[in-house]
Amino acid sequence: MLHIKKINQYYGESHTLWDLDLNVAAEKCTCLMGRNGVGKTTLLQCIMGLLPVRNGEINFLGQDLVTFDAEQRASMGIGYVPQGRQVFPLLTVEENLMIGLPARKDKKREIPSFIFELFPVLQEMMGRRGGDLSGGQQQQLAIGRALVIDPKLLILDEPTEGIQPNIVHEIGDIILKLNHDIGLTVLLVEQKLPFARRVADQFCILDRGHHVADGEIAELNDKLIQQYLTV
Repeated sequence: MLHIKKINQYYGESHTLWDLDLNVAAEKCTCLMGRNGVGKTTLLQCIMGLLPVRNGEINFLGQDLVTFDAEQRASMGIGYVPQGRQVFPLLTVEENLMIGLPARKDKKREIPSFIFELFPVLQEMMGRRGGDLSGGQQQQLAIGRALVIDPKLLILDEPTEGIQPNIVHEIGDIILKLNHDIGLTVLLVEQKLPFARRVADQFCILDRGHHVADGEIAELNDKLIQQYLTV
């Protein structure tokens, strides 16, 4: 579904992504892994058009995304939940959810009911401001906002960061449901190994801007963990 080939990205003169390749299979959950600062979030931002790439290809459903801006990429069916959630704190839950509606191809202007089936707490808090929600509730809101556009690919940047354990488990359940029951393709950045092993089908490890390992999640062995993931 998503094929990245020979991506290079720079911050000023600093070379951050080096000839990076990544393949995300349709209807699978792929976990992007690596220590802090190796380029995971940078890669996601390149996929979303939030950072420019120097060269290379980002192919989504047969189209090279490099010439499209972030709004166009969302309209093509890519939902994005950034690190830190970035909900709008002064807008209500309902207003936060409705922000994504213009990106829908079918032009529907109603929040899909399945959002509230996945996250009942959001329906209970429709009139509450986003900034008044707990961290776990904000994460559910951020995921719901990404799902409102009816994406074919959902990108999640560390969705368990700063979240209480019971909500972490719920988020894992949601990812599994979206992936296995609905067939939504998921690209996930995650530091927690037990969570990654639970929800992911495949993994890809980055190290200093390079793609250094990938495979089925069952192939993520102690040697790779020690070499590239252990702090």
